[in-house]
Amino acid sequence: MEPRNFLRFLFFPLTLGILVLFFTWLTFTHAPPSAVELLDCATNSPWCTSKNRIQHQPPNQPVTPKSTRLRDHTLDTPHHPLDPLTVQEIRKIRTLLSSHALFRASPYSLHTVELEEPEKSLVIGWKKGDPLPPRKATVVARARGASHVLTVDLSTEEVTVHQTGKHSGYPMMTVEDMTTATVVPLTSAEFNRTIVGRGVNLTDLACLPISLGWFGKAEEGRRLIKVQCYSMKDTVNFYMRPIEGLTVTVDLDTKQVVKISDKGKTIPIPKASNTDYRFSTMEQNRVMDILNPISLEQPKGPSFVIEDDHLVKWANWEFHLKPDARAGVIISRAKIRDPDSGELRNVMYKGLASELFVPYMDPTDAWYFKTYMDAGEYGFGLEAMPLDPLNDCPRNAYYMDGVFAAADGTPYVRSNMVCVFESYGGDIAWRHAESPITGMDVSIYDPSGHVNNNIN
Repeated sequence: MEPRNFLRFLFFPLTLGILVLFFTWLTFTHAPPSAVELLDCATNSPWCTSKNRIQHQPPNQPVTPKSTRLRDHTLDTPHHPLDPLTVQEIRKIRTLLSSHALFRASPYSLHTVELEEPEKSLVIGWKKGDPLPPRKATVVARARGASHVLTVDLSTEEVTVHQTGKHSGYPMMTVEDMTTATVVPLTSAEFNRTIVGRGVNLTDLACLPISLGWFGKAEEGRRLIKVQCYSMKDTVNFYMRPIEGLTVTVDLDTKQVVKISDKGKTIPIPKASNTDYRFSTMEQNRVMDILNPISLEQPKGPSFVIEDDHLVKWANWEFHLKPDARAGVIISRAKIRDPDSGELRNVMYKGLASELFVPYMDPTDAWYFKTYMDAGEYGFGLEAMPLDPLNDCPRNAYYMDGVFAAADGTPYVRSNMVCVFESYGGDIAWRHAESPITGMDVSIYDPSGHVNNNIN
C-alpha cells in the first residue's frame, strides 16, 4: 500500500473513528462529590461523572454494542517510551508538587500534566523488551499569580522549575476555569438585571467562555476571559438564540466580574421556531426516509490488533496511538513493512492536530475578540465526551480511555474517548451534542439509514 493510501486510512477512517467530540461547557452547578468520588475524580469538577472517573470494573475489549465496559486503570503501567502518563504516575506527580515550595503555601492549578517525551533518537532506537527511558512529566501550572513550567522526574523525584522569562498569554484553561467562567456572571446583580431586562429567564440561560486573552492596557497582568450568553427557551440549538451585544469580562483568578458591556439592547433575540436540528423534530416525508438501514459486518472480526493498549497493527502498518489532553489524539512511529525486505520502514514520527484557529474578523465590540484557538485554549482531549457504541463507532471497534490530571492534580478518566475501527473511505461519521448544557438528547440522521438516538 502506498503512503498516500495509508494516510487516507489514517486521517479519514481512523480520525473519524478516533472521534474527539468538540468542546461543550457546563452552566449548571452540581451537588458536592462524595468521599468516594473525591478519591477518583477532579475535585469540584462537574465533569466528574459516572463516565469520567477512575473505573472499578475489569477490562473487557472490545466493547459490546449496548454497554461500555469500564476499565480499571489504577494498575496500568507504561510499555512504550511514548505511552501516556498512568494514574499512578499522575498521583506521584501530584504528591511531589504539593510538597514543593512553589505550591506548598499557596493555591495553585495545574493546566498541563503530560509525558515529557524522550529524545527522538532514544525512541527510534528503543525496541520492545528494552528498559524504558526515564519517565518525566512536563507541567504547566499557575501559582502565586504567575505561570510556571516544570519538569518532574518520576525516577529521581526531582522537580525542576524552568525560567520562563517575560511572556504574554496564559496556559490552556482547565475544565474548572471554563465552569467558573460560566457561573461568575450570575453572581453579579447588574448582570442578572440585564438578562431579565432582555426578556430572558435566568433558568433559560446558557453562557459560554469565549476567548481568554488580553483586552487592553488597563487589564495588563490579569487572566481575563470574555463570556457571552444565549437563550435555551424552546430549542436545543441555543446558538441560534444569542443575546447579541452582551459581553461579560471575567477575572479567572479572582472569580469576579470585571466589566459588563451591553451594546445590543435594540437587537432582538431570534425566535426559536425552526432552530431544532434533531432528526426527531424534522419532517418525515423526505427522500432520505426511503433508505433502509445498512449494517456493516465483519464475521471474522477486525483486521487490526492493538498490543499493550497503544500499539496498533493493521495490514502491513503499525503505529503508536494515544489520547492527549490538548491535541485529542496523537499518532506516532507510523511504519510500513517493506514487501521485499520484510523490514519496517519509518513513515511518520509524530502526527497530531496542532491547532484549529477560528478568527471571526468582525471589529465590533461583541465580536473582535473571538479568535478561538480550540486546541491551545480549550483542549480537544479535555473537551472529549464518551463515544457511544453503534452511534459513534461500529461493531468490532476498539475503545481507548484518556487518563488526565485535574486542576488539583487528581487523575481522572475520559472513558471511551477514542475508538479505532476499519471503514471504507468516504463514510460519514459525525454527531453534535450540547449536553450537559441543555440536558437534552440529540438525534442525528446518518445517510446509511441509521438514526442515532438518545445521544447525551
